[in-house]
Amino acid sequence: MSTANSLQVFDPTTPGQDLTAYIASVNSIAMLTPEQELELAKQYYYEDNVDAARQLVLAHLRFVVHMSKTYSGYGLSQADLIQEGNVGLMKAVKRFNPEVGVGLVSFAVHWIKAEMHEYILRNWRIVKIATTKAQRKLFFNLRSSKKRLGWLNNEEAEAMAQDLGVDAKVVRQMEGRMASYDTAFDADSDSDDEAAYKAPAYYLEDQSSDLASNVEDSEWEEVTNNSLHAAMSELDDRSKDILNSRWLSENKATLHELADRYGISAERIRQLEKNAMNKIKAKMAA
Repeated sequence: MSTANSLQVFDPTTPGQDLTAYIASVNSIAMLTPEQELELAKQYYYEDNVDAARQLVLAHLRFVVHMSKTYSGYGLSQADLIQEGNVGLMKAVKRFNPEVGVGLVSFAVHWIKAEMHEYILRNWRIVKIATTKAQRKLFFNLRSSKKRLGWLNNEEAEAMAQDLGVDAKVVRQMEGRMASYDTAFDADSDSDDEAAYKAPAYYLEDQSSDLASNVEDSEWEEVTNNSLHAAMSELDDRSKDILNSRWLSENKATLHELADRYGISAERIRQLEKNAMNKIKAKMAA
């Protein structure tokens, strides 16, 4: 019997719909022998046989479920962890080289854990707990190394710091960050009047938004524009054209270009421009 026929053809449902049924389904898929795994891996690696890759993924879905249980302490949905782990498994199958001499499970562990870790770091806290590669390693090692729920004592912190190759102060800082909780911006719907006012929405001010200043700025701009137009309307046509050409036009003219236009010197254009500006300033200040 060929490898393709010996495997159960199965299209797994989304874990979030019915996790119990999903786990039962993936556990019912026949496991591969080392020979079958190698044959399928070669078919995909050398021949781009997509069906072979699919069978490799299906046969190892139970392993992703098993790994997801090790992250149950983060309070996240196991179905979501499985889904992220499945992405890692598919990435592993895509990159797996059957000639290296290791099993797919050993190779896939890194990819599955990487996707689950990334998901946990994105979703476990609104504020990121671990921001660097070293902090991420410390985050997961600290979670798995703690033997009890309470705070670490000095001996435990020192021992853990030595095991992880960091300073004890760093361990303390990460422990404090992990123990903190996100504060909701708005008050809970069931909060009474006495507790509701403590929500950040009631005392945090958005400094970038000031309605009074916005209205004032808008009105000032409108008044200034109206005054400018009124002052410009009292200038003679030549002075008005010089100011428009020098300051308001998209393609601004030079003094020499205006001198050629009016048949006078550039210095005379500069004088007319200065006189027109003084008239406008006086009119707007009045």
